[in-house]
Amino acid sequence: MNALWITVALLVAGFAGWPVTALVFRLARTIDDRADAAKAAEDATRAAEDPSADVTVDLPPAGGSQGVDGELTAAADAPTSGSAGSGPAAPTQRILRGGAIIGILERLGVCLAILTGQPVAIAYIVAIKGLGRFAELKETPVAAERFIIGTLTSMLWAAGTAAAIKVLFLT
Repeated sequence: MNALWITVALLVAGFAGWPVTALVFRLARTIDDRADAAKAAEDATRAAEDPSADVTVDLPPAGGSQGVDGELTAAADAPTSGSAGSGPAAPTQRILRGGAIIGILERLGVCLAILTGQPVAIAYIVAIKGLGRFAELKETPVAAERFIIGTLTSMLWAAGTAAAIKVLFLT
């Protein structure tokens, strides 16, 4: 009977954790979007009330490439030499590839560690996962944020599932 409960715990922890993690990601994005919208509205209100914001800009003359007092100006639709739009578009790269599979394995490992009474193994799981993603996390702050949210959600789900099964059915 214990084998049945261990199997149930592994299935629930490993595979039912994905919708929970996706829900937490969606919640985090909603909170971030609301915070961004509030900040944009606050900035717009501040700019509207700022008397120094009422500045007019003279357009460059249509006939030449030099403006007033010999100052060089660029055409309104021409990109400047240092802008990102001057070269070919950089290819997009998915961040944290393989995260779903890694998440399942992580939840299975955490659940097994708790069910077998070896919680120290969780530290190994976190260390392996962190070292494997270190370069990507260092380069991309968004990836680091998703990594932390996903890891904590997965671990809490797996630990909670394992603890519930252990307390309710394996004692």
